[in-house]
Amino acid sequence: MKYTKLTLITLAAALMMTACGQKDSSTKTGSGTEQAPTAQAAPVVSVITAQAEDVEVTNTFTSNIEPFAINNIVSQTAGRIVSIRAEVGQQVRKGQLLATMDDVNLAKTRMQYVNDSTELARLTELYNIGAVSQSDYDMAKLALNVTKKTYQNLAENTYLRSPINGVVTARNYDKGDMYSMTQPIFVVQQIQPVKMLINVSESLFTEISKDMNFDITVESYPGEVFQGKVNLIYPTVSATTHTFPVEIICQNADQRLRPGMFARVTANFGTNHHVVVPDVAVVKQQGSGEHFIYVLQPDNTVKYTLVEVGKRLGDRYEIVNGINEGDKVVTEGQIRLKDGVTVTVK
Repeated sequence: MKYTKLTLITLAAALMMTACGQKDSSTKTGSGTEQAPTAQAAPVVSVITAQAEDVEVTNTFTSNIEPFAINNIVSQTAGRIVSIRAEVGQQVRKGQLLATMDDVNLAKTRMQYVNDSTELARLTELYNIGAVSQSDYDMAKLALNVTKKTYQNLAENTYLRSPINGVVTARNYDKGDMYSMTQPIFVVQQIQPVKMLINVSESLFTEISKDMNFDITVESYPGEVFQGKVNLIYPTVSATTHTFPVEIICQNADQRLRPGMFARVTANFGTNHHVVVPDVAVVKQQGSGEHFIYVLQPDNTVKYTLVEVGKRLGDRYEIVNGINEGDKVVTEGQIRLKDGVTVTVK
């Protein structure tokens, strides 16, 4: 079938008029009047009144538990080890014999000490009757003192004793070995008490004091809190980190805390009277790490308010600044909100 150009134009005009008629009819009522567009409902939200309360000011620091003292048991001279008297893990007392070295040199010095003592006794009698000069008498006394100190030094390095109460944490030689002075024969650590070194912000420099109490927790004993106190405050602040070291000690009477354990050390610096709100009221700004809260205004609009968040208190947050006590904060429905929007309160 063939259509003329005039026929095609007529058909196109008819289609356009039909479409316009359908559009007009969709916007009219049966009586021919137009319908008003439906208004968008205001977002529905829940709010609470912000309250302030006393919040403990605490700071937590991390550290590793260290022995209070470490002693390397060595001899000043190389020689053969005659006996070993302790093992790793053994508790030792101050003065307890741990090892004995070859005592040949000690025996020679002991004989010299006896001879010098005898000689001084003889010269003393002669000196008292004027048969020996002052210089000879003084030389004899000096010789005896030198021999005595040499003997005492050799004795300390032949009979090796623990200088502290502690536990043996290393033994590097066996009986009969030649001690070569390359490493200690024993390592003894004092673990009553133990200590921790923490780095404290310079803003707290005036808040830390000697014997200040700290709570100590370790992963090995979940839920348990050990008591510690400040033993030493270093007098200088690092220009790089703006922190200063503080030494905390724990008496560790039962020796449950051991060197190398990871510890969290917490101190209480008093209280602050701050606003506390439910955690559902605080929204975190994606990508920036900032937090904000929607605050209901008297005209039922909401205000987008940046806040500084402090401690988390269970299912609540401490708000350091940004809102005031008595402000009405939105706790539900924030997903549909933006600054200045009008809302309906449940």
